[in-house]
Amino acid sequence: MKNVTSDEQKKFFLPTEMKAAYLQGVLEVGVEDVKVPTITGKEVLVKVMAVGICGSDIHYYAHGRIGQRKVQYPHIQGHECAGIVVAVGEEVSRFKIGDRVAVEPGVACQTCEWCKEGRYNLCPDVQFLSTPPVKGAFVQYLKHREDYLFSIPDTLSFENATLAEPLSVGLHAVKRGGLQPGATVVISGMGPVGLMTVLAAKAFGAKEIIVSDMEPLRLEMAKKLGATRVINVAKDDMVAVVEEATLGPGVDMILETSGNVKALQSSIELTKRGGAIVVIGFPAKDEVPLNVILMLQKEIDLYSVYRYTNTYPLAISLLESMGNKVNEIITDRYSIDEIEKAMEQANTNRSGSLKVMIYPN
Repeated sequence: MKNVTSDEQKKFFLPTEMKAAYLQGVLEVGVEDVKVPTITGKEVLVKVMAVGICGSDIHYYAHGRIGQRKVQYPHIQGHECAGIVVAVGEEVSRFKIGDRVAVEPGVACQTCEWCKEGRYNLCPDVQFLSTPPVKGAFVQYLKHREDYLFSIPDTLSFENATLAEPLSVGLHAVKRGGLQPGATVVISGMGPVGLMTVLAAKAFGAKEIIVSDMEPLRLEMAKKLGATRVINVAKDDMVAVVEEATLGPGVDMILETSGNVKALQSSIELTKRGGAIVVIGFPAKDEVPLNVILMLQKEIDLYSVYRYTNTYPLAISLLESMGNKVNEIITDRYSIDEIEKAMEQANTNRSGSLKVMIYPN
């Protein structure tokens, strides 16, 4: 590590041990004391100030796996995070002690064919925080490579900066689908990723943003962020709303964030001829039947989205420009010692919670 001045040492005194939240089994999580990581080379030590609980965290917590990825207990979750640089390796050139940063969680190899093509989200050797077996960010201090850290302005809170991660998913999705200014879109599922996709669609110039969910809290938040029409799928006729909004032909793009099988299947009917469907959410089962004949007849483009690439600077800029408008997305706040309550809240209270935030320090 680089030498630090005595003033810096006083400001960021580093303990030898820290708290870490470990997933011990299905629906079982607790806090333990572990050693603070040591760093070298291009590594940076970040004092974690805020971590958002993601849908994938909940899935691993409740089910122990996502697809073929299975938790190896004990496991540390959490990947939506921001904090303060408290130590830097001897080769670090972009950051200094005291810098405020958002953490892009996936560290790629930078040498494989996908990394060289700029599609580092597909790197087979990516080390993505909280994705088994890689340990995550529900810790007080996190070691991370400098090229996957991004400076955040003083006007952006740590908790709002964590939203750069789900917003990056939305930004990658609209770019993958080729969203054009003036487009009409449907975004299904108003969890945190869906809400951030509203921001992404708006930033890329969508003129009509129709959103769907069954929870009034989520639909109300979507309107505040820029949705032009909201559909409560428990009560409203989605086909009728889309027909009215588009005068019949369907929307230019569907962004499916919920992972709901019926929502994905109905997307084909709601998309206009020559339109696009972008699949973001993971369905509960591996195989989903789709009306391929109708897709062919309408020449619909089907895109899949896996994480993101080169989105963090834009995400941070958009979040800063939103100011306090995104504050209401964060509905629940817990210390790391309250991790069990936090995970259970995120797992069971869809009607009352949007983003649950953990404050390790």
